[in-house]
This record gives sequence, C-alpha cells and structure tokens, in this order.
Amino acid sequence: MSKSLFSLAFGVGTQNRQGAWLEVFYAQPLLNPSAELVAAVAPILGYTEGNQAITFTTAQAAQLAEAVKGVDAVQGKLLTRLAESHKPLVATLLAEDAQLTSTPEAYLKLHLLSHRLVKPHGVSLAGIFPLLPNVAWTSQGAIDLSELAELQLEARLRGELLEVFSVDKFPKMTDYVVPAGVRIADAARLRLGAYVGEGTTVMHEGFINFNAGTEGPGMIEGRVSAGVFVGKGSDLGGGCSTMGTLSGGGNIVIKVGEGCLIGANAGIGIPLGDRNTVESGLYVTAGTKVALLDENNNLVKVVKARELAGQTDLLFRRNSETGAVECKTHKSAIELNEALHAHN
Repeated sequence: MSKSLFSLAFGVGTQNRQGAWLEVFYAQPLLNPSAELVAAVAPILGYTEGNQAITFTTAQAAQLAEAVKGVDAVQGKLLTRLAESHKPLVATLLAEDAQLTSTPEAYLKLHLLSHRLVKPHGVSLAGIFPLLPNVAWTSQGAIDLSELAELQLEARLRGELLEVFSVDKFPKMTDYVVPAGVRIADAARLRLGAYVGEGTTVMHEGFINFNAGTEGPGMIEGRVSAGVFVGKGSDLGGGCSTMGTLSGGGNIVIKVGEGCLIGANAGIGIPLGDRNTVESGLYVTAGTKVALLDENNNLVKVVKARELAGQTDLLFRRNSETGAVECKTHKSAIELNEALHAHN
C-alpha cells in the first residue's frame, strides 16, 4: 500500500432512502496528508490503494480518533466529534488527482477549492456533473427530490414548514465553508467549489461559480463564471459576465490579472493582464476584431482580441460613432504591436 495520498478527508453527509449520497460535509479536508496519518487510518478503514470513498461507523470513528491523536491532533478531535454522529460517515482517500468516480470524491474536491487548498483548475473535476445529484436544499438539509413531497406533507402535519431554498446540483458555499477575511452580501450566490481569496467583497448581485474565484483583495459586483480566476485588486462591475467555461472533456481557463476593471454589463472571453479596463457594456470575445490606436488615436492595426490576451495596461472601449471595438494602452499601439510580433 502506498502511504502517499493526494487528499484525505473524513466527512458526515446525507443519503437518500436507497443509501445513495446526496452531499458530504468535510470539516477539515487535507491536501497531501502525512504518510504517518495514512498509515494510522488505512488498516481501520480497510484501505489499500487507489481513490476510494469508504463508509465507516461511529465505533470506527472512535478507533480512528485514538489511532491518529498522536499523529494529527486536529484530525483526532474531528474524529472524536464524528463518533457522536447520527448521520452517515465517510472517509474519502484520493491516491491521485484523477477523474471523479463518486459523489463523496466530487464533494471533497469542491471543498478543497473553497478551503483555498487548491486554486481554480488546480484539480481535475472531469465527470463531476453526473456524480452530483439534483437535490432540494431545504431548511432540513438536502432531500432527494423523489422524497420531497412526502416530507413536505409530514412537516405540515406537524405544524411546520419545510422551506425549499433551491433545487440544484450545487449547494451554497457558506453552508460548508466560510473562508476567513471575506464579505459576502448574499450567500446564495456563491456555489460550493468557489475560491474566495482573503480581502474579497462580494456584493448583492455578485456571483461566483464552482471552479472559479478571486485571489483577493477585490470587489465582485458581477458574475465570475466557471473557469475564471480574478487577480488582486480587481473590480468586476455590476452585471458583468465573464465567459470562461468548464467541461469534462477539457478546461478553458480565463485569468483576470491584478488591478483590472470590468464595467457593468461587460464581459470577456480572453485572459486579461494586469491593469486592464473593459468599458461598461462591452463584450470582448476571442474573435472580436479590435482596432489598436496610438497615443493620438490613430489606427495602427486591426487584430483579433485573442492576440491581446494577457497583455498589461490595456483599455478596451467601443467607438460611439462607428461601433468599432478599440484598444489603447499606456504604451503606444506601435510598441504593443512590436511586442505582439516578438511574442508570436
């Protein structure tokens, strides 16, 4: 048995009446756990190799707590608490960062992101969507949709209200992780798997998807889509949309550099370098034709926006008379053009 693991976590979760996992909460997930910890827990769990999600009993939790207390005090205390659980327990051990095969594995990787242990696109999430059941997120926790109507009736008969907050594959992040040093105006607008860096403020209309986020500090007033990672000191204006995507067959990463401003109702389909500005209402996709202007606003060259990806100190705007998308820079467009040719 290999004593080296990519990740290890002990969790408590919810199963439906057929025993299928609906969700898992990991209070203290680990990245690259120590070989001593792995060696201590493997015999009790019956773990030998590979990526596995292993259910265990409260009696085993007490055994695990005793076995690891001299190796990892934090995990020992957690396991002591888990030994008191009335909900099902699971240990998820990942030998490698490979394609997902179970719901507990999927939830562990989402936790790694929201705990800031890995950055967006720092782990493989291939195959995640079929492994996340679409459930009702309610005032009584996650409920299988096929069981919801009966439980709603039972609640009413007791004189109670079973409130349904959403029906989705992803829960809100703050029900699982509240990162230190952040402000979040509406917690429902951040999915588990969002990476929210210290110093980030997410306003009421801000949204951060899973496998996306902000390095912080910065202000999020618009949408940060999957595949987008926003650098320090950036401001995403209200209603803006960043068009990074994630799919099981491949990832498109759109990084927003430090000190950027993406105006209201604006959007990008290319990575931005540091100190870029996209004016309000302007969408800049990879194929957008952009007119490079010199310091006197004279046209130097027309390029596709993808050629400007990652360049610093750019201002993207739309000409109010012609409708053309223009780009100016703190250095002249001629110098930028020469830099682009040198880069290519």
